[in-house]
Amino acid sequence: MTSALIPNYARYDVEFERGEGVRLWDSDGREYLDFLSGIAVCNTGHCHPRVVAAVQEQAARLLHVSNLFYTEPMTRLAERLTARSLGGKVFFCNSGAEANEAALKLARKRRPGGRFVVLHGGFHGRTFGALSATPQESKQAPFAPLVPGFDAVMPRAAADAVDGDTAGVVLELIQGESGVHPLEPSVVEDIRAACDEHGALLILDEVQTGMGRTGTLWAYERYDLRPDVMTLAKGLGGGLPIGALVTTPEHADVFAPGDHGSTFAGNPLVSAAANAALDVLDDPALLAHVDAMGALLSDGLRALPGVTEVRGRGLMLAAEVDFDAPAFVKRALEEHALVLNATGPRTVRFIPPLVVTEDEISEALRRLAVLVGG
Repeated sequence: MTSALIPNYARYDVEFERGEGVRLWDSDGREYLDFLSGIAVCNTGHCHPRVVAAVQEQAARLLHVSNLFYTEPMTRLAERLTARSLGGKVFFCNSGAEANEAALKLARKRRPGGRFVVLHGGFHGRTFGALSATPQESKQAPFAPLVPGFDAVMPRAAADAVDGDTAGVVLELIQGESGVHPLEPSVVEDIRAACDEHGALLILDEVQTGMGRTGTLWAYERYDLRPDVMTLAKGLGGGLPIGALVTTPEHADVFAPGDHGSTFAGNPLVSAAANAALDVLDDPALLAHVDAMGALLSDGLRALPGVTEVRGRGLMLAAEVDFDAPAFVKRALEEHALVLNATGPRTVRFIPPLVVTEDEISEALRRLAVLVGG
């Protein structure tokens, strides 16, 4: 639609103008069911009234003062996140990649020269440190040489790869970009034990799994473990850009003034939006709803022709199919039916807003059945 943008995204020829809840409307007024959520960002749905009201109120009051000063929305958000998770302290930034960069720097400062163990299939961002922690050849090769000190292993080999030189193990409990692959609890338990034995940090990337996506506020709550560091972004801002590094008390003061920073991070506007999103998502009724809707969607997907497997947790799901997944996703958009995402040639990812209703899931399944049948 324009030649003024650098072509680093394979964009579809659609321009969206409006969103409400689980629905989007394009510039021609056509309506779509959004089962991508801006890539797991709009967990509260598009333009949730509480998020919109918080942004409008804050925008009229104060937008930015820099991190040389405190603001009430920022400090309130930090206190809420630590109280609801690891109990330490928070560093704010603007994205998941930035949060992971901060986690890597914290671990490296704590253990100077230490190495990192990362998992094949993981994705942690596209900046140099985060990309170095993302062992995917297609993403890394054009930008080599990357940051040294990263050892990529299969999940079952991760615990054995940890030793006294390991600064940290970086992992997603459910690997999202590679096709929604949950790690086995026994594997995660072994990694936690190895980190404890050798004094390495367990760094959980909850950028996609956090903020209620899997039916608990954080995915680690269902793995019966406590990480040393957690990174957040995506759903945290209710649609606005924000990231966060959250620590346990033991690692809250590794950074000193000047060690790390971010000009726009934690500004009043995005912090107000994040507080409103947290109000919506940290609700036992909503989290139970996520589990129920996830089960409904899983069952419906399994019943569709051509679906060979459904995996995931809550409303973070993937369907393996026996047809061309990218072409199917493109056709769903061209038919003005659904906004979806293919993470591989035979994998379709389903990450709708967490406020999706039973009727909307039924409607989506009907639209999918027509597309599969056609």
